[in-house]
Amino acid sequence: MNCTPFVRQYDILSNKWGVLLCQKEYQTKDIQQNLRAMVIETMRQEGLSYSETSRRFEINSHRRVQDWERIYLTEGPEGFTIERRGHGSTDRPKKLPKEVEEDLLAEVQRLRAENEYLKNLQALVLKDERRQRRKRR
Repeated sequence: MNCTPFVRQYDILSNKWGVLLCQKEYQTKDIQQNLRAMVIETMRQEGLSYSETSRRFEINSHRRVQDWERIYLTEGPEGFTIERRGHGSTDRPKKLPKEVEEDLLAEVQRLRAENEYLKNLQALVLKDERRQRRKRR
């Protein structure tokens, strides 16, 4: 049976959820993300433990349910759309939120303008001191 990596990863091919996910129309990431969200929402609504939830949905390990709940609570159902496999890149700097980036750029512009002003002020003060010296001679 041709199945998604999700089904193979969580070894749920042998249960009804795995068979469902192996059907052609359910082989999208959206369905898999909805399944994870549904598992967590059912667990929370019915007050099930991790073990009970993994048994009910025939998921291989209660730790998977634990990880899914952590993601669900911190990032919401949209958190399941993020690819989490592999190691994160350490070379690239992390992206800042747009509003933070705009604030930082505005502050940089303000500081550059302030530095330019202080340089001009210092030049004027030096020029004035030189005039004062010339008058004394």
